[in-house]
Amino acid sequence: MSEATRTSTVVMVTGAAGNLGNAVVRELAANGTRLVCVEHNSEALEKLADSLPDSSEILLIGGMDLADLTSCQEAVEKTLARFGRLDALANTVGGFRTGPVDETGVHQWDQLFHMNARTAYAISAAVLKPMQQAGYGRIVHVAAAPGLKAGANQAAYAASKGAVMRLTEAIAAENRDKRIAANCILPGTIDTPQNRSAMPNAKMDNWVQPTDIAKLIGFLVSPAAGIVTGAAIPATGRI
Repeated sequence: MSEATRTSTVVMVTGAAGNLGNAVVRELAANGTRLVCVEHNSEALEKLADSLPDSSEILLIGGMDLADLTSCQEAVEKTLARFGRLDALANTVGGFRTGPVDETGVHQWDQLFHMNARTAYAISAAVLKPMQQAGYGRIVHVAAAPGLKAGANQAAYAASKGAVMRLTEAIAAENRDKRIAANCILPGTIDTPQNRSAMPNAKMDNWVQPTDIAKLIGFLVSPAAGIVTGAAIPATGRI
């Protein structure tokens, strides 16, 4: 894909109305990218769309369960029907919970694997088919530093994010010859209203801004990022 065709790129953003997804959508829309905005919360998705420039080319897919493979396949079919192609996936969907390893933690384990690992697998499997047929693609997942090494009370969260990292590595290895790059990023604490409310006494100076992570994702889904694949890229703070 040449630089001349960059502005015709079609990128699917999952969790599009969330704090990070919202920033990714705005970053890409500003560059003329055609967007497929996927979101469970249809009302929030409509508000996002209303706030974007009138020139933005957007397909909205609301009310979607990203853990359901059939729903993911249907989203891809709608994308191809609208734009005729799907060049990249920016998957920002995920969840965070903490708790010790004990008899009550099994539900949390299942919940976080469903929210983080299964969603990443299902949407990856769905988008890979048209990318493989086209011989081009970019996939970016949001993992987390605990996926490399868990701390106390992080067993379920760290394991589920570790699964996202291993998934990304496998996708990269399986599709290197098809010009499909797959990477994940490991954000530090993201500066969101929810995190500020949950940690009011924390030192927030080095928290990562969603807009800065969006710029990194914007590069990774671009044609220029083809030399980077199978990577887990730290995005842990401002220097």
